[in-house]
Amino acid sequence: MTKRFNSRPHLHGGVVHNGVLYASGHAATDLDLDMKGQTAEICEKLDALLAQVGSDKTKLLHARVYLSDMSAKAQMNEAWMEWLDTAHMPSRAAIGGCDLGDPKRLVEIVVTAAVD
Repeated sequence: MTKRFNSRPHLHGGVVHNGVLYASGHAATDLDLDMKGQTAEICEKLDALLAQVGSDKTKLLHARVYLSDMSAKAQMNEAWMEWLDTAHMPSRAAIGGCDLGDPKRLVEIVVTAAVD
């Protein structure tokens, strides 16, 4: 069975199929924040989505992190490491030099997670 969450005109915020959440790209709302701040805000949004579908951050399987500027990766990593317990790290790719649609948007994160 497939369940869709957080419907928008052009996508869903997440789709669960066969016990796996496939989340769309999540970005910060407050674009005046720096890389660390935007990442922390996104992590809060991901916590909410994970709870909504019956999962949590300990069940993350994979993350793709899109960065507008790879030189700010350390700031993203600070927020990432504050959010996650090292015992439950997902596999992850960080992709730099991305055009995220607004020059003030610094990071976008896509995750997959197990759902019970």
